Amino acid sequence: MPRMHSPTHPGQILEELYIKPHNLTITEVASALGVARKNLYAIIKGEYSISVEMAFKLSKAFDTTPEFWLQAQMNYDLAKGYKEASKIKVKRLLK
Repeated sequence: MPRMHSPTHPGQILEELYIKPHNLTITEVASALGVARKNLYAIIKGEYSISVEMAFKLSKAFDTTPEFWLQAQMNYDLAKGYKEASKIKVKRLLK
C-alpha cells in the first residue's frame, strides 16, 4: 500500500489561509456561513470534518470550490486511515 504524508486538516487550511490573513474572527465567519461559532471552532481545531454542505458554504464565502475543501478532507482522512489500517481485520472474499 502506498504511504501518504500527513496532510493538513482543512480546518487548519481555513484558519491559516483564509481567516488569519484577512483578519476575520471566528464569530464573523460563523455568522457569514450560518453556523454556530462552536461548530466552526471544532472544524478549525480538526475535531469536525468538512461536510458537503460546509464545503459549498466555504466555497461561496471564500471564492474557492467545494472540491477543494472535500479533497482536503479526503486526503486528511485517507492519511489517518493508512496509519490505522493494520488494526482493521476483515476476511478476504476475492482471491
